[in-house]
Order: sequence, then structure tokens, then C-alpha cells
Amino acid sequence: MSRRTPAALAALFALSLLAVGCGSSSDGASGTTTTKAAGSAESCKTADLPLKTAGALKVATGEPAFEPWVVDDKPENGKGFESAVVYAVADQLGLKKSDVSWTRTGFDEAVAPGKKDYDFNVQQYSITPERDKVVDFSDGYYTVEQAVIASPKADIAKATSLADLKDAQLGAAIGTTSLDYIENYIKPSKQPLVFDDNAAAKAAFDAGQVDGIVFDLPTAYYITSAEITDSSIVGILPQQGKAEQLGFLFEEGSPLVSCVNQALKAIKDDGTLAGLQKQWLSQGGDIPTLTK
Repeated sequence: MSRRTPAALAALFALSLLAVGCGSSSDGASGTTTTKAAGSAESCKTADLPLKTAGALKVATGEPAFEPWVVDDKPENGKGFESAVVYAVADQLGLKKSDVSWTRTGFDEAVAPGKKDYDFNVQQYSITPERDKVVDFSDGYYTVEQAVIASPKADIAKATSLADLKDAQLGAAIGTTSLDYIENYIKPSKQPLVFDDNAAAKAAFDAGQVDGIVFDLPTAYYITSAEITDSSIVGILPQQGKAEQLGFLFEEGSPLVSCVNQALKAIKDDGTLAGLQKQWLSQGGDIPTLTK
């Protein structure tokens, strides 16, 4: 993800996206990422959950948190994909909605090594080997695709391949997989612009300082329909290597990871996760995938 943000917002949302905690392996059948962590079925009984505070699940998210991941910047309302997934996981852990509390963090600070004052963080963190070295991650709860948005009048609006983006002035949020994609795969002739927040990204887009911004597809849908309505999705960027997965971020060595993974498996198996994805992230329209 990138810390995905709208075209200009794309920057922050971008996808962020971060890493695996204790090492991971890809599950080809399910398309999810499996992480290694301490814990057992016995220790995952509700009364025995290894939470920071007994009986209370403390979850961190971004400041602010954006749609379609969180609605109205209020994760406690259970609306938006990530908010809804957190409450579905909490329910599987035997916790009530009132047992869940929320706090806010910066995107980058959560990836730093060290103790966390929350149980896990959710704000479109991609699971990557680099972050795996300093934090832990749950199994993936969403497979990410990156996309480019631009003004319909921009030269890249009719791009059909990565080569068509080579001479464009692109932008993305700092510390995101969206920025990584620009630098590692598009490799434009112009240094990409890097944004700290949504306001800066939107201002740059409105001022015509960027030709396009890269961020995750669900955010792209929301941005172009509600935030920057004079923009459109140019195309989905082709997958490079292993599929990008979003996961909950934990401090390294957290014994809660395996319990959350059990809960995630349960909501995958019973169709809850797919239902939430369809409700909050599915959008109409036939968006082309750019060629490599």
C-alpha cells in the first residue's frame, strides 16, 4: 500500500504496504501469506489471550484513516473494510465490540523496531521481507493491486504499458510500496515526487505538479469517485513477483499473532472476509492492466 492516498491523496494511502514479521511463506492455494509466530490453540482461549491489557484489544490505525478502509475517520463505527475486519477478528477471539479500543499512529513510526503500546496496527501495511526484520505480521487479509490515476487530459491518460509512464512526473507517499513500485519497476526518467500527507499530494495534483499518482486500487476507486473527481484510473500496474498482501502489524515476537491468524482463517473459511471485501472494496468498471 502503500500509504495510499488520493491522486494527491494517493500519497498517504498508497499503500502502503509492509512486511512479514517472523518469516513467511506463500500459500499458493489460498493466495495468503503464512507467518510464523508463537502461540497455541490453548493460549488463544478468550480468557488467556496475550493482550496488552487483559480482556481489551487495543488497535492502532492512521491519523487520519481514509475510506474505503475506514469510514468518516471513525474506526470505532465498524464501517470500512479494515475496521470491519478488525471487529470480525475480535468476534472470533471471543471479544465484544466494547472490548476493542482504537489509537492513532504515523504510518512509518509503526514499522520502527521496538515495543508497541497497542496489540496490532492496521493501515494498509504490505507484508515485505524488509519489514519482516523488525516487526511481525499476521497472515494476509487482502491481496493488493497498485494503480495509477491521472487527469483525463494528461499525456499518460491513454497509457497502455509501463513504458508509456517512463517520461511522466509521478508521485506517491513516502515509505509506501507504491513509491517502491515507481522506483523499482516504472523507473521514470524524472525523480518521483514524494509526499508526507494527503493534503500535500492533493495540492500537487491540483497544481499540475504531477502527471499521475500511484496507490492501491480500492483507494484509487474512492479517490476518483469522491475526492479528486476530475481524475481517472489510467490502469492497474502489472504484478511484479509475489502478490502483495496486507497484514496486521505487531511488535516483533508478539504471542498474539497466531491467535489472530486463527481468527483470520475462520473468517476466510466461513466467507465473512470475502463478504466484507465485496461490501467495501469492490467497484464497478473494467479497469485495464498495463503491460510490462
